[in-house]
Amino acid sequence: MRQTLRTLASILLKELLQLRRDPKILPILFVAPVFQLLILGYAATTDIRRVELAVADLDRTPASRRLLEGFTASPSFQLVAEVDSQEQLGPLLDRGEARLALTIPADFAARQVKGLPTPVQLLADGSDAAAGTIGLGYALGTLQLAAENAAPAGVELRPKVLYNPELVSRNFMVPGVLAMIIMVMTMILTAMALVRERELGTMEQLLVTPLTPGQIILGKLLPYALVGLVEILTALPIVLLHFRVPLRGSLLLLVVLCLPFMLCTLGLGLLVSTLSHTQQQAMMLAAFVFMLPQIYLSGFVFPIQNMPAAFQWVTYLVPLRHFVVILRGVFLKGVGLDVLWPQVAALLLLGTVILAAARARFARRLG
Repeated sequence: MRQTLRTLASILLKELLQLRRDPKILPILFVAPVFQLLILGYAATTDIRRVELAVADLDRTPASRRLLEGFTASPSFQLVAEVDSQEQLGPLLDRGEARLALTIPADFAARQVKGLPTPVQLLADGSDAAAGTIGLGYALGTLQLAAENAAPAGVELRPKVLYNPELVSRNFMVPGVLAMIIMVMTMILTAMALVRERELGTMEQLLVTPLTPGQIILGKLLPYALVGLVEILTALPIVLLHFRVPLRGSLLLLVVLCLPFMLCTLGLGLLVSTLSHTQQQAMMLAAFVFMLPQIYLSGFVFPIQNMPAAFQWVTYLVPLRHFVVILRGVFLKGVGLDVLWPQVAALLLLGTVILAAARARFARRLG
């Protein structure tokens, strides 16, 4: 046992020294993740602010102006144009100068005085579905408040949003970005490092040693597990202090629960290395076969509940799906293992299967 540990320590030290000697790899290890987190943290947001609004007020009465003030006083809208006819709104939407177009009819105030329904027309630019839908929701809320009929008489609604009270999408997206960066860095670095060893011929040198395939694999993967932990500890201050994503759960638990996910990503990196002959092949295979499908099916970008039923079942085989749930649970909800154990169990099971398959192929390649 002591000899095995000494052997693993020697391989680990050799891998770390090799990383240190490579001047190109250090910026990739420690600068690239921070840069990616900063860029993607700002880019990956679904918040829609200052929706461009064009208005055709055909009534021109105090009542119609009060309705319009409900929009202009809101920080969610930016009044970009007031026109004299409904026909002038179309070109503004066509050119993308406005995403919403509001038409207040000429008899707006008269119908209000008579107690009649006072319909207004609201056109939304659907070419950008997300912006159009969110802007339409803002506008409908403003119209409901203006009409003072958002709730039945005698009923007082007091809505409360849990976990993310201000509905800031960055709080929801940045943990997913962190998960994606961990996946990309650990998987690609592992795959490319092992393929590079084979290209240089140093892998064959290990064959003349008394090391078993399991010891070689463990010695090769442990350095990149340490690199992954360092990247997590480097990225967390940016997530917490720069983006101000709340961490309501345990920091120690968050770091510990990254290990089952890295078991999956390191195993996938090893599997990619057994399927590739060059570093370029390894990068392409990792990116297009193993990473992009995970990003699409993880719920990070597209809601899983909106996918076809067959794809929803497939997502259970995606490690990133379970890890995103863990990160968002610890960051935003402050939950622990009593809630997250199904995701942790899924990652451990997937990681064991992936690593077993990769080990079998690796041993075959060594043989």
